[in-house]
Amino acid sequence: MRLKTSEDAGYTTLLQDSERGINALGSAKKGKATLEAVDPQLLQSDMLPLSSPASPSFPKRRGLPWVFVVILSVLCVLVSPVRPSNMFSPASHLDFSRAEPVVDMPVGMGFTGNGRTNDVLWDKYSLIIKGQRVFIHSGEFHTFRLPVPGLWLDILQKVKAAGFNAISVYSHMALINPSPGVVDFNDYRALEPLYEAARQTGIWIVLRPGPYINAETTAGGIAHWITSEVAGELRTNATDWHAAWQDYVRGVITETIPYQVTRGGPVIAIQVDNEYSQEPATHAEYFRELENVYLNSSIVVPLTANDPGENRGWINGTGAVNIYGLDSYPQGFDCSNPDVWSPVVTNYYSYHESVDPGQPWYFPEFQGGSFDAWGPTAPGYDQCRILTGANFENVFNLNLWASNAKLINYYMLYGQAFHSCTWCEAQHAYRGTSWGALPFPGVYTSYDYGSAIAENRELTFKYPELKRQGLFLRSSPDFYKTDWVGNSTGGMVFVSNPAAFVTLLRNPDSAASFYIARQGNSTTTDVTTFKLNVTTSAGNFEVPRFTSGIALEGRQSKIIVTDYSFGSSSKVLYSTAQVLFAGQIGGRDVLFLYGDPTFESEAALTLNGTPRIQGPGVSLVSSNGVTPVTFLPGIQGLVTIWDSIEQLVLYSDTDTAGTFWSPEISANDYIEFANYWQFGTNSSILVGGPYLVRNATITGSTLALRGDLNDSVQLTVIAPDDVKTVTWNGIPISADVAAVSNLTAQGGFVAQLKPSSTALSFTPPALTNWRYADSLPEIRSGFSDANWTLANHTTTNIPFKPYYGDGRVLYGCDYEYCENIVLWRGHFNATQNTQSVNFSINGGEAFAATVWVNDVFLNTSYGNSTNNQNILEETDDKFQFPLGSLLYGQENVITILQDNMGLNESGSVTDEEKSPRGVRGFILNTGEFGEWKVQGKIGGYTNYLDKVRGVLNEGGLYGERMGWHLPGFDTSSWALRDLSEGLPNAAAGVGFFITTFNLSIPDGFDVPMSFVFDETSQPYRSRLYVNGWMMGKRVSNLGPQYQFPVQQGILDYNGTNTVAVALWAMEPKAVTPTLQLTIEGVYEGGVGGIETNNPPWSPEGRS
Repeated sequence: MRLKTSEDAGYTTLLQDSERGINALGSAKKGKATLEAVDPQLLQSDMLPLSSPASPSFPKRRGLPWVFVVILSVLCVLVSPVRPSNMFSPASHLDFSRAEPVVDMPVGMGFTGNGRTNDVLWDKYSLIIKGQRVFIHSGEFHTFRLPVPGLWLDILQKVKAAGFNAISVYSHMALINPSPGVVDFNDYRALEPLYEAARQTGIWIVLRPGPYINAETTAGGIAHWITSEVAGELRTNATDWHAAWQDYVRGVITETIPYQVTRGGPVIAIQVDNEYSQEPATHAEYFRELENVYLNSSIVVPLTANDPGENRGWINGTGAVNIYGLDSYPQGFDCSNPDVWSPVVTNYYSYHESVDPGQPWYFPEFQGGSFDAWGPTAPGYDQCRILTGANFENVFNLNLWASNAKLINYYMLYGQAFHSCTWCEAQHAYRGTSWGALPFPGVYTSYDYGSAIAENRELTFKYPELKRQGLFLRSSPDFYKTDWVGNSTGGMVFVSNPAAFVTLLRNPDSAASFYIARQGNSTTTDVTTFKLNVTTSAGNFEVPRFTSGIALEGRQSKIIVTDYSFGSSSKVLYSTAQVLFAGQIGGRDVLFLYGDPTFESEAALTLNGTPRIQGPGVSLVSSNGVTPVTFLPGIQGLVTIWDSIEQLVLYSDTDTAGTFWSPEISANDYIEFANYWQFGTNSSILVGGPYLVRNATITGSTLALRGDLNDSVQLTVIAPDDVKTVTWNGIPISADVAAVSNLTAQGGFVAQLKPSSTALSFTPPALTNWRYADSLPEIRSGFSDANWTLANHTTTNIPFKPYYGDGRVLYGCDYEYCENIVLWRGHFNATQNTQSVNFSINGGEAFAATVWVNDVFLNTSYGNSTNNQNILEETDDKFQFPLGSLLYGQENVITILQDNMGLNESGSVTDEEKSPRGVRGFILNTGEFGEWKVQGKIGGYTNYLDKVRGVLNEGGLYGERMGWHLPGFDTSSWALRDLSEGLPNAAAGVGFFITTFNLSIPDGFDVPMSFVFDETSQPYRSRLYVNGWMMGKRVSNLGPQYQFPVQQGILDYNGTNTVAVALWAMEPKAVTPTLQLTIEGVYEGGVGGIETNNPPWSPEGRS
């Protein structure tokens, strides 16, 4: 197929200077836009021509220029179709054979592939998926952190609504491969429901199965059993490590083969391991071995790698992948000073050109937030969201675009994130779904990352900026193929003010140009105003032409477009206003621009047809040619600039633009990739007002919108003009005819939407009538540990050996107890000379371990972390035996209650994942220990009981072993004791508090809820169980987390819910925890059909 290039057109039209501009006058509450058509023959060029490829001129059409004022103070959402890609139309997919393992590349097109499929190709610009040039605009989503598969569709719809077309997904080996020979893709561990939801939504997937994934998760995702059973070095070509990962990787392959893009599925690439160096050779051989497993299977999509820094890894040599990518986190991971920025990275483009210029520029992970650390001085995720907020997204994301990157994944897009707690006066409010034993020791339960979509699935203030960017990208296929021309420091781009830094990208075929501007000092908060010399099909000149300049607020970027197409035949000669949407709706070309309400902007457009809306103060000037439009400060809300049979041009302030949605109108299901933009559909509409618009369908003359409401709004719709009826979540809506008349003369719809009265009536139930039972019988006289595991190993594959003792190894993983709370019991005979014992205990950063002799409390060893400073992951303490605590001449028992905070991730020390959690040293001041016994969760990692919630859910507390945390356990014989009373007699120990509450939430509502502890510093830890799921670890003495969200599906919206708190008082003093259930929002809508899967208590295996 021959592609049209700029050489196909040999003519240009010069746009020349003019005194005849357009003024838009406004105030703080209203704006006035004045348009005046200018014949190009009346203008003069004031610059020497810049060398550039010739470009086609605008077609000359007779139009009626006009002047008008329209004020709309409503929120509006514009949705319109995106044009087919420059490469191939949706109907011209290449028909490549999928049967052969090796295929030929398309002749003469300059594309590269992996030789296994032509459905995913690439060149130096971008990916080519099934013949379509695609900008991969992706966000990270970890399904294992949302263990309710029915809600994955909710996340994907919110991803799609923001203009994204892909997600990146880690799978978690430790959950899927919990023990040797066991591969479990059931329940939330499944890949199939994710793949189906992605196909239903129209989202591509880059799968990242590891085996090592990092992700701030225990052992970086490596199965815990491997850390003790594999002697060889992990993540190398060691033979036992090679054997250990086979079942997991082959299982992932089996699940994924039928969902590759070549078979109509969403998977377009698979990443090999994660953030690893290519040296030494054992690393490279490991990659080669992983790749060979994929290559010897029916996986045909490309293999990728993510370089953790500019290390040039995996491009050439052993283990090299098909597509190289660079991870980048320019702000780092300390949110303590959220207003202090590190500058943008300035060498992205030059680095890519030096290492891999023939491939598209790929960022598998670009900073979308930050994780937070333990400790009372940890800044909290509210600060992280400020550090990486909308301004950061605007400046740093566009800086990435300016490096000509065309495959970008933001980490995270759906995080486990903070959402404002309006009733809390405290500084820190958190959300958390690194539930169970998922976290590595450096993070607490909440894996916030300051994401745009919060852990409780609410949309945060970061979301609108990403949506503005996403809709621009979806609207701008010319941006998918651009050459990096130069920037304002290299002589290729000229700006009037050196404080502005501008990079020029140009499409080599259409000559559409994108000038990406930012502050030269990216950290400044000053305002910079400048003018820019541009090259266009009408000549070379300076913009803006009629206003004082292009203004950049402190920490702001803008894209100035030239020769930008919209719809079927319309052009933007240039625009300093930003493009939200460009496309065709029905038979009209539609353009939606936006800008800062406090600054000027302007655009030069070819306006066709006769305008039909004439508001107060409208005047018309008859002329032909390009029409400059100037927007002066003060415009707020939506303004209709041009409304003719052929075109609709809209303008709003930036905030209003952020309230718009552009749901796609999918093709019929029988079309392959019916829900994928560029493939099954190029049609969309514009919708403004609702909290969320999930999707839209048109059947006959009825437009059916589905979405969420949390408040009364004005609904604004731009749709094909044959739409006569609009429904919202199945309910017909009456139009506001007067309001429509101010918007457009065709295809417009305006109405009032408001939630039902039911939405206002939800109040959370109080958590009362707590039942209490002691959960530490191990310290009582007569307790038998005969059925516990004998801890008698004298060797270990864990490379971090014991410090002292008698040669026995007391590491939990060596006995299948790798996570959560583990109890140790050491037996010894005492004499009058027995006075003390020394223990070195390793639990990971921020751990704790409490020690008793017989039933006498000795002390608690505290690990430490203060915002990742003063880290203490193991202790070495002497415990004195109080007078009267020992039984001389008889057997005595030491009981150690230890909290395992997860296994370390890979680091500078070899095999850090093989963390020595347990007792690294034990010695009495005189005498020897007899037997040591150990107990973690029932069954260890081989025979654990709860196959639904999985291997990481439970620990070794007595109450956990008995199943007290599970719904349906009978507590009627337990004592009534309020949680706020703490343990009886202010004792150190562990007690279980259990209560139940009922919910009755109608279908069609999404009601995020959280369990909120007291925000105090007390010497207690608690584990929060909701319907059997361990949803939070509260460390009161350390902090900072006290708020724990729980999703529908774990919560039963229409039934009885069980909440259990395992309270660990670490010192013999009164602790007074409180817990309440809070409602964070009420959203009428949701995805519906969420099932609960909370297996109840059973006595089997629990005695």
